[in-house]
Amino acid sequence: MKRATAIGLLLAAPCMAQTLPDPTRPPAEALLTPAALSAEQAPAGPRLQSVLIVQGQGGRRVAVIDGQTVRLGEKFKGALLVKMSDTEVVLRRGAQLETLKLFPKPAPAR
Repeated sequence: MKRATAIGLLLAAPCMAQTLPDPTRPPAEALLTPAALSAEQAPAGPRLQSVLIVQGQGGRRVAVIDGQTVRLGEKFKGALLVKMSDTEVVLRRGAQLETLKLFPKPAPAR
């Protein structure tokens, strides 16, 4: 009888385990493509998705904007990537500057 109880407890253990969220996984909203967002939720312009800055000699500076990898000094849809930090990039189109933030402010609640 003890053996059957022990086996029953071992089989039930996985059912009682909790699933823990992955702390390194980006929020679900970050995984959506602009086309998947509704017109109400979709950002008005390009969306900054990631920034990679490697320090040191020959370090790389790369941003992912709307799924496209853009290096510092390269163009994204006609705009030049002129500045990067850990949380934002600046695009220049002529004399106009546009700042894209990695973590934009949330939309106001209705």
